[in-house]
Amino acid sequence: MTAHPSSKFRLFPLLISTLTCLWGLSVGTHLGIAQTANDNATDGPPPWPILTASEKTEPLKGTAALTMDGDLASKMVADIDKFLLRQIDEAAVRRSKFWKRDFSTPEAYAKSVDTNRQHLREMLGMRDELTPGRLVSDAEFSELSDQVSDTSSVRTLNVRWPVVDGITGTGLLLLPAKSTPLIGDVIALPDADQAPEDLASGASLKKTSAYAQSLAEAGYRVLVPLLINRDEHIYKMPNREWLHRPAYILGRTLAGYEVQKILAAIDALAAGNSADRPLGVIGWGEGGRLALYAGALDQRVDATCVAGYFGDRKKVWNEPADRTVFGLLREFGDAEIASLIAPRSLVVEAGPAPKFVFRPDANGQPEIVDGYGSKKGKPGILITPSAEDARSEFDRANDLINQLTPPAQSELVTESGSIAVGEATLSAFSKALGNRPVTTGAVGKKPNPTSTVDPVRRHADQLAEIERHDQRVLQNAYQERIVYGKDLKTESIEEFNGSVEAYRDKFRSDVIGEFPVERLPLNPRSRPYQEGPKTVSYEVVLDTFPGVFAYGILTLPKDLKLDGSEKRPVVVCQHGLEGRPQDVISEAKFDAYSAFATRLAERGFITFAPQNPYILFDRFRTLQFKSAAVGCTLFSTIVPQHQQIVDWLQEQPFVAGDRIGFYGLSYGGKSAMRIPALVTDYALSICSADFNEWVWKNAATDTRSLRYSYANKGEYEIFEYNLGGTFNYAEMAYLICPRPFMVERGHFDGVGPDDRVAQEFAKIRFLYQAKLGIGDRAEIEWFAGPHKINGVGSYDFLHRKLNWPVPKEQ
Repeated sequence: MTAHPSSKFRLFPLLISTLTCLWGLSVGTHLGIAQTANDNATDGPPPWPILTASEKTEPLKGTAALTMDGDLASKMVADIDKFLLRQIDEAAVRRSKFWKRDFSTPEAYAKSVDTNRQHLREMLGMRDELTPGRLVSDAEFSELSDQVSDTSSVRTLNVRWPVVDGITGTGLLLLPAKSTPLIGDVIALPDADQAPEDLASGASLKKTSAYAQSLAEAGYRVLVPLLINRDEHIYKMPNREWLHRPAYILGRTLAGYEVQKILAAIDALAAGNSADRPLGVIGWGEGGRLALYAGALDQRVDATCVAGYFGDRKKVWNEPADRTVFGLLREFGDAEIASLIAPRSLVVEAGPAPKFVFRPDANGQPEIVDGYGSKKGKPGILITPSAEDARSEFDRANDLINQLTPPAQSELVTESGSIAVGEATLSAFSKALGNRPVTTGAVGKKPNPTSTVDPVRRHADQLAEIERHDQRVLQNAYQERIVYGKDLKTESIEEFNGSVEAYRDKFRSDVIGEFPVERLPLNPRSRPYQEGPKTVSYEVVLDTFPGVFAYGILTLPKDLKLDGSEKRPVVVCQHGLEGRPQDVISEAKFDAYSAFATRLAERGFITFAPQNPYILFDRFRTLQFKSAAVGCTLFSTIVPQHQQIVDWLQEQPFVAGDRIGFYGLSYGGKSAMRIPALVTDYALSICSADFNEWVWKNAATDTRSLRYSYANKGEYEIFEYNLGGTFNYAEMAYLICPRPFMVERGHFDGVGPDDRVAQEFAKIRFLYQAKLGIGDRAEIEWFAGPHKINGVGSYDFLHRKLNWPVPKEQ
């Protein structure tokens, strides 16, 4: 293979990727099988010698001339990026349709936003029932007693409390001196990179006042939970991302778990509050984010204080991965979440915020690279809201509730110093709880609880609890999906077709996501691309959304009559990760694609090779997070692109419009599960070198599974929200049924073990064969080979199911 001059420094990664593909040594990732010299292709002769450039210049009949130049894949990614930023901006304008506020009384208002409150709970993945319990001493795991230490008039205990099955909360409980009247309860939340002790002494990080200590000295009983920190995990990502990845695909989030720890702590504090004292939640940085969520969700919180967080969330996609909440911006900005706190009190501090960048570039921003770096986590930065930004969002929150009578109590405090959560903020918070101002005097020595806690072990135990819980959820997800699919009727094909549409709608709206944008007229443009001994190819571009286009290469057999006197089936041939349409039509010595678009065209099929936008590394991966912010995914763009492609193909006089099949390898196999499930004009689908027990492959973190799992790999965009409780690969195939479906599986393909593949396919076989009596439409071909197009059973499947004869020379 001849390398492009612009990519001469990528030959070694190419060799590694190619050898991995050949020998099936993948450790669970989608191989970058097209991660070749053309990653950043520029104008010039193509590096695939099997075809020579055509001398023709006329576009395909019925299309305008294609004049776009440069790297069309790069332009596609850039255009989608701009489209998504517009969608984020427009989401804020469209939010009002989700809200039906009743301002007649404070009680009526609180009730009228209960639906929105429930939506936020679901987005955070708070699906697990809280375990009742009380605060207990970490030293003796017994009921709290008066045997506590005394530090600067504050008594301190290490405590824990139950949260959900297998997960506990842990932290410090600060009690006022016995001589100080107890005036309220407070949950004080540190930033993720602070220890609970930092809020009692301020001695370690010097980023905030010791606000837990100050509140305890003023007479509050203060609980300071431990949060998971952002230290780099052994698998080269922040600890928070390590826990968030499997939680996310199982319909949960790390933030949701931590909010549940707060709500369970409220239960525990309430159990010991016979005097009905006021309760408040205050936090800084990540603690501020969680305080905002907790105050919005639990109406027992009388006052909420958010510091170092409150502001415009339009760039949440640029934050660390654990900040991802699927669909958040579609219904909520910080102002909308704040409106859930009303008519209760809210204090916002506009001041210093934590600083954190994962994978920083030379300018201290998240590094976006064209390739794989040494880190496996998502690049991200904690965005510090400016005072103006915080003021704007605070004013917007007040505008949302300005019809409340009496008005809600809210206050914005501006802290100009370098230390967050200062005296003005604490006094405003204490006043909101109905008490006297709080002073932040000199803080004594660090707290000295009755028991000694190893902070490293304490954090490791909390991390391990969440990880173990997710693995139990993973085991239960199989049954959860059965319950989810209980309304699918399988007594006959007719009943099946009638009932499956509701699930297709759920898959489209709740899992893949759908933009509220109409597709454009096709406006096809084309130009000749290459001509071979038996085939001729054209580049084709179609409009999709405003500013978004679909692109691919149409390959026609030379003996095809273009006047409509014959109609032939089409096979849409989909490339994998970092791939291009040229890869599936080209001949290369170590090509896992086996030039299958060209080989099929030589067999008489028409083929179309689309450019899907999973290319250019971090550039495309950030698209997934921009999409997620408004409840969409990368496939929310890809599916409409493919609908445009199919619509255009069906308009061609030489195409049999009811015989268009889809065949994809690797990431193209991932596409083969999702696109035909929604683009029902595809007459069949073949998933090659990808089919798996997909939920397990994303969520498993045990040592043996990590060879295959994405949990510790560099494809940080791969995770889709709540597939665990909705659609694994079998359930996606149900959406393709009763159309023919096939899996092409190499025994030595490292994307997963044979038994996992067989287990998931068995569910599909059971539906097709045992329930619907159409077993001839569901097939799997096992072959002794690696991650590649085998082109034996799959080609036979295409000939039979698309009703096209096998050429005599084959």
